[in-house]
Amino acid sequence: MSTRQIGTTGIFVNPIGYGAMHLSIDPLKRPAEADAIALIQRAVDELGLDFIDTADAYCANDGETGHNERLIAKALKGERRGRVTVATKGGSVRPEGRWERNGRPEHLRAACEASLRALETERIELYQLHAPDPNVPVEESVGALADMQREGKIRHIGVSNFSLAQLERVMREAEIVSIQNQFSVVNQREDRELLEFCERSGITYLPWNPVGGRGKAADLGSESGPLEDIAQAHKVAPHTVALAWLLGLSPAIIPIPGTTKVEHVAENMRAAELELSDEEMKMLSRE
Repeated sequence: MSTRQIGTTGIFVNPIGYGAMHLSIDPLKRPAEADAIALIQRAVDELGLDFIDTADAYCANDGETGHNERLIAKALKGERRGRVTVATKGGSVRPEGRWERNGRPEHLRAACEASLRALETERIELYQLHAPDPNVPVEESVGALADMQREGKIRHIGVSNFSLAQLERVMREAEIVSIQNQFSVVNQREDRELLEFCERSGITYLPWNPVGGRGKAADLGSESGPLEDIAQAHKVAPHTVALAWLLGLSPAIIPIPGTTKVEHVAENMRAAELELSDEEMKMLSRE
């Protein structure tokens, strides 16, 4: 399988990563811990998964902060840890299950320290600001990450849910190697100018909800028209085509689809080997 580099870091990973959020976010739907650990281990051992995205806020509420990170640490104990790059995020909190932002430097420092403990590591390979806090200048938030990078707690810095203007601002504060925004064949609202900027700047684009979002995967055919036809022609699942479209769109893209089923991970990973024709790419692009 081919690989893609995260930014200019020298870290090369398979073109399809894994977003682990759904293993923790909903206490009524998430799998049992043993099943979640087994999914991660099988994906790593059998499918070649080597890039996992998580966050301290991937939990049911603030009382569970770090649930997803602790789960990943358990799954990767031993030699597997050396084969997988784990990215996490700070800057979101879950009071009573709500999603709120906290980009204050003192919060980010405490969040990073807690993530180090939850992930059972001395340094986080890729630490991302989860989202801009409207009450805190983005320069201050990313500046706090740069301080922790200099202290050796963070190896590389990324951002999430940022506009191009915000990205350009924080690039004056630190070297940014990745941006994580919503983008998919179903939801193509993201500004292509941002993607082109990432290509020119050596920044990796990590689409979240890369097959359209919760509840959309099964409806991609009706949502996107030609997607179902292309999937049938290639004898793959529609979400495999959706991911292949993203990979064909730009070499800067590394999708991070999430699922609670290992068979879906396998279907996702097949996207790296699926090359869509120019005509198929145009059929799926809403330009």
